[in-house]
Amino acid sequence: MDTFDPAIFQTTIEEKIEMARQAERAARQYDRRISLIERAGYEDGESQCLILNSRGINAFARGNYCGSYVFAVAQENGDAQTGFSLSLKQRLSELAPITVGQEAAHNAVRSLHARSAPSGRIPCIMEPYVATRFLGIIAQMVDAEAVQKNKSLFKDRLGQRVGSEAISLVDDGTFPGGIGSFPFDSEGVPSQRTELIRDGQLTSYLYDTYTAHRDNTESTGNGQRSSFRSLPSVGSTNFMIEPGTMSLDELMSDIQYGFYITEVMGMHTANPISGEFSVGAAGLLIENGGLTVPVRGVTIAGNILQLLEGVEGVGSDLRFFGSRGAPSLRISYLSLSGE
Repeated sequence: MDTFDPAIFQTTIEEKIEMARQAERAARQYDRRISLIERAGYEDGESQCLILNSRGINAFARGNYCGSYVFAVAQENGDAQTGFSLSLKQRLSELAPITVGQEAAHNAVRSLHARSAPSGRIPCIMEPYVATRFLGIIAQMVDAEAVQKNKSLFKDRLGQRVGSEAISLVDDGTFPGGIGSFPFDSEGVPSQRTELIRDGQLTSYLYDTYTAHRDNTESTGNGQRSSFRSLPSVGSTNFMIEPGTMSLDELMSDIQYGFYITEVMGMHTANPISGEFSVGAAGLLIENGGLTVPVRGVTIAGNILQLLEGVEGVGSDLRFFGSRGAPSLRISYLSLSGE
């Protein structure tokens, strides 16, 4: 596997600083209402892993990544809103700082003069970033250790339907260009693609060697450790919902009144055991098949199983934020609490 890009290592500090400046300039030039750039930066990292033992394992590989980010503030008529954008890539040639800056500015401007919305159960569309936030909870639910300790809603559900037929979820340590891709895990087990949910049916959990032994099965290559000082535990690699074929316009075309969710707050309060969540949200109203006014100060609530079962449309716009990726998701309804 090709997980190391020499161009990242060879790029000078001055060139990296200039990429951060490019992102900042692009945000400022996007719209006159961009009044402040809180942060704009470039980052990269490199890792090397050697696993050697007396049982014949001798595995070595190295990897790196690079990234660009911008946090922008838009102001108009006494109102101020923030927007951010982040891009992490395994190849320097794929990094686009100007696009990152423009997206951060766009996200800030589209939130100006946001207001609350009436309470109710309404159709919702999750932006890819929001969908990846929910993947953080689902990753805990497919962790074999959590399942074995009765701390997962997915316990005893293998082979059962846990979502709509539109949903397929995979963990792929071999995904080309993925930030989580590597030839082997922290125990030397070769990386692989693991289907966790296929057409709504739960097909597998994520295992390291220890949890696999307890269930009399094989590791899925998901043993991870933060350093050689720590013991391995189950962790995800490139964890993603597989994309569909619909564009965003197609997903919302027949929604008379709904909510396009662009941000959620308080995801740490969601419960992976019961699946219950109630989090703050922001976004835009969907009216007559199009985006209209910005919304802030509302709460969405539900259950992870109900959310997965309610997915009635999956976008083609798969996007990764770090090692988690998702397309836009259309949900039949969520409970929204506002005015």
